[in-house]
Amino acid sequence: MLRFHLITLFPEVCDAYLNASILGRAREAKKIKVDYQSPRTYVSNKWGKVDERPYGGGPGMVMTALPVVKAVKKALTRRNGKTAIIWFVPGAKAFTNKEADALIKFDDVVLVCGRYEGIDDRAVSMLKAFLKGKTGSKFLTYSVGEATLTGGEVPAMAIVDAVTRRIPGVLGKDESVEERRVASNAVYTRPEVIDHEGKKYKVPPILLSGHRAKIDEWKVAKKGPK
Repeated sequence: MLRFHLITLFPEVCDAYLNASILGRAREAKKIKVDYQSPRTYVSNKWGKVDERPYGGGPGMVMTALPVVKAVKKALTRRNGKTAIIWFVPGAKAFTNKEADALIKFDDVVLVCGRYEGIDDRAVSMLKAFLKGKTGSKFLTYSVGEATLTGGEVPAMAIVDAVTRRIPGVLGKDESVEERRVASNAVYTRPEVIDHEGKKYKVPPILLSGHRAKIDEWKVAKKGPK
């Protein structure tokens, strides 16, 4: 069973999505396990404060390093398998289907969700040192697009989703994974004709032909951006 560990200040935001639909069923079927560690648990101040002003000036606040590192280490207590720690950086290598396939080979995937202006970069050095000597374990840096988001929770959920649907049995049939078959961005269902505001919208005739080879050709042609 693949275990995802989300390091986040807002576990409730993630759990609503990760407990729904296919991902929720995957958790119930023990295809995956998802748990959360909050850096707030590992601070000594009574307010649960995890951020400070940045050195060098600038707006906003920066998450302090030690609470994040301690949360990661706690998540991996008594875990001795292959571990991937994922750190999100805008402009880093894009996370793709290829990376999703690679993550299935790990036993534990830790997704560090930053907030505010980011996390004190010394946490990166500490976590790399923590992984040193752990066979097959890696520290990986990804982005899920060029846009800068409020926090790492959305990218983390996207990765859990992309990886989980590749695990055998999660989608029922392997061919349900779109990128493993001929699929199109344009899809149609019943009824065959929709009459809307005086205009008829029809299903492309090729999809009604039953000619599988021609249908696949059409899907390939339609696979690009709309």
